[in-house]
Amino acid sequence: MGIKRRAFLFGSLAIAGAGVFGLKWSSHSARGEATAPPRRDGEGSFAAWLKIARDGTVTLYSPTIEMGQGSQTAQAQLIADELGVPFERIVVEQAPPLPGFAIAGVVEGFGAEFLGKAIEWVPQSVLDFGARQMPVQITGGSSAVRFTGALTLLRAAAGARQLLADEAASRLGVSADRLTLADGKALDPASGRAIGYGELAEAAAERRLWTDPVPRPIKAGGAVGRDVPRLDLPGKVDGSAQFGIDVQVPDMRVATLVMAPVRGGKLESVDEAPAMAVPGVEKVVRLPDAVVVVARGSGAAWKGVQALSPQFSAGGHGALSSAGIQADHARLFAADKPEKVAGSGDVAKAFAEPGAQVISADYRVPYVHHAMMEPFAMTAHLKDGKLELWGGLQDPLATRQLAAEAAGIGFDAVTLHTTLLGGGFGRRFPAQCEIIAQVVEVAKACPWPVKLIWSREQEVQHGAYRTAASARLKAALKDGKITALQTDYAQGPNVEGEVGFLYQLPATARRHFAHTTNQIDGPLRSVNANQFAFWTESFMDELAAAAGEDPYRFRRKHLAEGSREARVLDEAARLSGWGTPLPPGLGRGIAIFRCFGTIVAEVVEAGLRADGYPQVHKVTAVVDCGTTVNPRNARAQVEGAILQGLSIAMAEEITLEKGAVVQSSFPDYPVLKLAEAPRTIAVHFVESGGPLGGIGEPGLPPLAPALVNALAVASGKRVRSLPIRDQAQA
Repeated sequence: MGIKRRAFLFGSLAIAGAGVFGLKWSSHSARGEATAPPRRDGEGSFAAWLKIARDGTVTLYSPTIEMGQGSQTAQAQLIADELGVPFERIVVEQAPPLPGFAIAGVVEGFGAEFLGKAIEWVPQSVLDFGARQMPVQITGGSSAVRFTGALTLLRAAAGARQLLADEAASRLGVSADRLTLADGKALDPASGRAIGYGELAEAAAERRLWTDPVPRPIKAGGAVGRDVPRLDLPGKVDGSAQFGIDVQVPDMRVATLVMAPVRGGKLESVDEAPAMAVPGVEKVVRLPDAVVVVARGSGAAWKGVQALSPQFSAGGHGALSSAGIQADHARLFAADKPEKVAGSGDVAKAFAEPGAQVISADYRVPYVHHAMMEPFAMTAHLKDGKLELWGGLQDPLATRQLAAEAAGIGFDAVTLHTTLLGGGFGRRFPAQCEIIAQVVEVAKACPWPVKLIWSREQEVQHGAYRTAASARLKAALKDGKITALQTDYAQGPNVEGEVGFLYQLPATARRHFAHTTNQIDGPLRSVNANQFAFWTESFMDELAAAAGEDPYRFRRKHLAEGSREARVLDEAARLSGWGTPLPPGLGRGIAIFRCFGTIVAEVVEAGLRADGYPQVHKVTAVVDCGTTVNPRNARAQVEGAILQGLSIAMAEEITLEKGAVVQSSFPDYPVLKLAEAPRTIAVHFVESGGPLGGIGEPGLPPLAPALVNALAVASGKRVRSLPIRDQAQA
């Protein structure tokens, strides 16, 4: 039996994402269904992700959040080619935060990365059910195109294309496989007769789908591979784009807060009178670890908070310091009791092999802040047992769920109006966003809608930071090749499968020593690849030096011949002019890393300014993400990742003293300035035709090691601890 229209419109949107069109899931649960896109007469809705109007316009309901990455534009390009419509006819709207819009493709995609072939044995219906129950509507992990687009939206579009073809075949009296679907029409080449999608849509949406839809291969030539303008840019230029901090609601109040300086600390006392004396301040709300000032405007709220002198406890964390964390890491290494071990081969045997040259080095990275352009801002109104929210985080469904739990009401009693995000970089995952519970508590205490805004100082001092980590790398060299590599690393408990072994080595071991503090170890752009690339690719240069070999050639002979990695590395060396002379005082450094399904190699040309501060002159990046959907936007993403990677490598650092974060804003947490940016960033793409890879994150990891490798050549000094700052001076 085929799929009935209602199942296809409502339930199958996630089923389409999972590829299980033979399954009809129950419509008894309101949480099991999505609301179909609103339709006018003559329009057809397909799997709830798509709607086709009478004029042939296709509306894509994207479940991912736009936060500057341009992913919705790339999704529209995929849909245009799959359906066979001009890109200009695609309109993108934000999908509502409803369980039916859970992204099964994300569950499937990350499941495959973490579980490998084991995921193949999991029925797609189970993946779909899991996505709806978690619920999962994630924007992150560079998954918006490679998983959400390719595994969910494309399958829905393939189903729509099949139904349009079936309807056109019925009207033309021919078989569906005889038709060509292109330019928004179903054409019978033999007779020259054609019917536009707009004429077919309503009836096509009523049809049953009898087979699993199979998307066309993703390849350049249509909308894919073109430098189409980003769809989100006009609104950001003319000011119509709405971010969380822009929200205006009738009778709204504005609030800000001061939190316990030490994470885990509690509010002990506060005199509310000074804040209440500020004109415009209407209420002071006490939270377990913060004080919130609610006022008629943001200016009054800021002044009210500044007038307070709250007293907080340290929650038992008052002795924690950055120096203490490093000492803890050293003790973990000395105890030699790793929590998790990965790898293959016998490293101990290789280290003991006669004639083996054993080399080791220690590396360190600090906590790093996300430094989003837009600090947290969320608006809430609780009335008559119903909660209304305005704002943007990286998983709208999880936001609704956490808000419902904080309010003590059901999921269906929460309405979320999703806005754009002013950057994220991993900071806006709901589970790590205290602002959800905070704004709900404020809403409980206030009769008006309240927009809660974090100050930059609170954002810097209460982040979910890139983990502080230490690593001890040990390798055996014999006959100029690595025979064993062991990486011991101490960091927080977050260990992702994004740091697989890149090089072909006889024996490897990666040993994790878990270390937790009062800080939240959150994902930052490229997650664990961020630090793993730094110490692995820095160490490769040290091993090349020990072997007396060129760093590029040394890497090359440890990569599989004919591999995508080897081609990327070769192209980076060629395009950067590797081995050609440089002006005095400059050095070249190279690094390569694979994460989020994409391979990136970068060559940095850098030296020291007269004051001894590092200066990057040129970065050459070569990227293999399978197929580049939107080259212009992909290039911008890689450039942005390079600049952020440079900023992190040069100066960004969160330090702790007496349990509290020392830094408070950009004056003491410096981010990259224009004068410090490279004069040239050259980004090149290798079109390998492999599976779609991510593009937002993979450009960051190779930058830091390529930079320190270049500075080692230029200055003669090896840097093993970030940030670099003045360490590169000889």
